[in-house]
Amino acid sequence: MAGPDAVQAPEPAVRLRGIWKTYSGGVQANRGIDLAVRAGSIHGLLGENGAGKSTLMKVLFGLVSPTRGGIELSGRKVRFGSPADALEARVGMVQQHFSLIPDFTVTQNLILGNEPTTRFGRLALRAAAARIQELSDRYGFRIDPNARVADMSVGARQRVEILKILHRGAEVLILDEPTAALTPQESAELHGVLRTLREQGRTVIFISHKLAEVIDLCDRVTVLRDGEVVGEREIGPEHRGPGPDRDAVERDLARMMVGRDLPAGPGRPHAPGAPVLILSGATDGGALAPIDMEVRGGEIVGLAGVEGNGQNELIELILGIRGCASGRILLNGTDVTRWPVDRRLRAGIGHIAEDRQSAALVMSMPVAENALLGYQNQPRFHRRGRWLSVQRIRDFAAELVRRFDVRTPSVRVTASSLSGGNQQKLVVGRELARRPSLIVAAQPTRGLDLAATSFVHEELDELRADGRGVLLVSLDLTEIMTLSDRILVVSGGAMVGSARPSEVDEETLGLWMTRGRTDRTGSVEAAAT
Repeated sequence: MAGPDAVQAPEPAVRLRGIWKTYSGGVQANRGIDLAVRAGSIHGLLGENGAGKSTLMKVLFGLVSPTRGGIELSGRKVRFGSPADALEARVGMVQQHFSLIPDFTVTQNLILGNEPTTRFGRLALRAAAARIQELSDRYGFRIDPNARVADMSVGARQRVEILKILHRGAEVLILDEPTAALTPQESAELHGVLRTLREQGRTVIFISHKLAEVIDLCDRVTVLRDGEVVGEREIGPEHRGPGPDRDAVERDLARMMVGRDLPAGPGRPHAPGAPVLILSGATDGGALAPIDMEVRGGEIVGLAGVEGNGQNELIELILGIRGCASGRILLNGTDVTRWPVDRRLRAGIGHIAEDRQSAALVMSMPVAENALLGYQNQPRFHRRGRWLSVQRIRDFAAELVRRFDVRTPSVRVTASSLSGGNQQKLVVGRELARRPSLIVAAQPTRGLDLAATSFVHEELDELRADGRGVLLVSLDLTEIMTLSDRILVVSGGAMVGSARPSEVDEETLGLWMTRGRTDRTGSVEAAAT
């Protein structure tokens, strides 16, 4: 029994006790989860897609009612029926997709739904802006209250979202994948903001798929798998720098997340072969400056850039969706500049689309029919030369499902019934099964968990080892650095640099992406300002 002078540990800022969530059909998203988050700490929450992280945090924010279990804030039992209840109790959440209105200013967005008025009933916009400026200065956000959200960078919008819940008095902040679309510099700025919040006594729950940033930022990490807590780890200063301590905790967390050791990262190929894709002064005459680039067989070329700087337009130019106003596009030595999309695909281009649900799959169609997309004209799927064979299509789809580990009860269920990760594996499998000479992979692992990401990386590496060319378009610079043999940087619709991963680091690439310039020799330097 503790003596009279023993110091009692303070109550956690958040305690979840025995949280169960069972959806209709018996699907159990959370299975008796206990979680304690210390006040004034940054607590990491890790887990695969479907592990139950989002459901658990929606319970805490009042978006979802638990089937069983309870919530305590600083030792006080609470029950939330809506996010408004959670905000009233000073719990706020920033979800993956921003909820800001682009045409509104920062101030207009932050006061929306709770507009302050003067004693004469007029909107007190100036006073609200002053309050927001004071909050921004206090936490080092560097946000102009009068700036229009549409004119702000992704990183600045992220800070506005956090400022929004702070403006509403949140003491506990839940952030869901907050750095998914940020440059390294923007991520570093956000990390600085979160550390400041911690120093000032706020509590942060940080959800991320990026093990490195969780280790760099968090004080403690809880790992979920199949709706249950499978482990927790304290993260100390000895884990943050490079060395065996960091390597060990990273391996432990990865093993807890997936239940097994992941394979080693992609290997390096032999010398690349002949070019499979050449762009020579190719431009659409609008969004893109004249582009000179090539992708060789047996190499992965990574294309890095801040979102919206010409990546999508370049992909459309290569595929033939966007017309080429001048210049040339060569595929395996053949000029395909004027070829339509379907002819380019038949000639050897594969495409993993960025938005699988709108550009790669027909969500209402069965898995089998989605597996057929792009193969419709192949004789092996036809009977008597004309009619498609349902059985051959299903056999092909079943083989794709088996080979690429697509988790589905049947190839007859609709694509919409699959999880996001399994939808992505279906798309990746379908495109790689073509054995294209060039694969254009646009954000191939966005939103995927650790195991699914590892799977996609292995498949791209295998394609490279087989002598195919890969153009990897990704906002994840770690992915670009890990997989690529060469890295191209695009900014404002123009190529602003090229380097090998051994020649640059992520910080340098981030500078090129946001403040790069090309000198007359074609090399890239970071701008001084």
